[in-house]
Amino acid sequence: MKKIVVLLFVVNFSYAQQTNRKLVWEENFDGKELNEKNWNFELGDGCPNCGWGNNERQLYTNQNHKITKDHLVITAKKEADKYTSTRITTKGKKEFQYGRFEARAKLPVGQGVWPALWMLGSNITEVGWPKCGEIDILEYVGKEPNMVFTSLHTQDSHGNTINTKKTRFDDIEEGFHIYAMEWTKDKIDFFVDDTLVYTFAPENKTEAVWPFNQPFYIIVNMAIGGNFGGPEVDDTILPQDFTVDYIRVYQ
Repeated sequence: MKKIVVLLFVVNFSYAQQTNRKLVWEENFDGKELNEKNWNFELGDGCPNCGWGNNERQLYTNQNHKITKDHLVITAKKEADKYTSTRITTKGKKEFQYGRFEARAKLPVGQGVWPALWMLGSNITEVGWPKCGEIDILEYVGKEPNMVFTSLHTQDSHGNTINTKKTRFDDIEEGFHIYAMEWTKDKIDFFVDDTLVYTFAPENKTEAVWPFNQPFYIIVNMAIGGNFGGPEVDDTILPQDFTVDYIRVYQ
């Protein structure tokens, strides 16, 4: 009986914490075009850090997306001998420190696709990566079906993906799912739908271990190939769409 009471208390406390939060920003993609008051396009092949630092194969354009039926749809294509896609960020426009960040999205599928919803520290221009910190709320690579990756990058890990979790969801490629991160001064929790998949809560929060005490901005993109998504790309699957219904921030 005591265990049941404790469980009910935890559930009720969690619900109270959730309901006490306020929605501070949302992007519902309900216009005719991407709202550039909130979003920037990042273009090209990433040079001088070519391949966007990961030997990715796509060129980013401002043409590989559309706003339709209140959704953002990023489309990866093979055009002649080039792969194209879109990458957008809220850098300098919408930046946040702490809170619940969630997106409802539908994944592309197939060998070579690499969609992501992630965040970078707003001081990246001053201190560089990985010192600025990186939070990967969602990464999916088509070469590993049914798997969702949630990760963090810091100076302590020299940018390597050691603070990470790969979680299997047999229906993840079917329809829309909610990908979320809850970030406080003490820890970061990652969720897929209602499932807690990973917690990062280091005890010794040095600058190199915990750069997550500053504002971060949001990035949405779909890469092709690269060190993580490739190297092989199945051209027969293209074009592929990464569809985002909404992004919300609660604090």
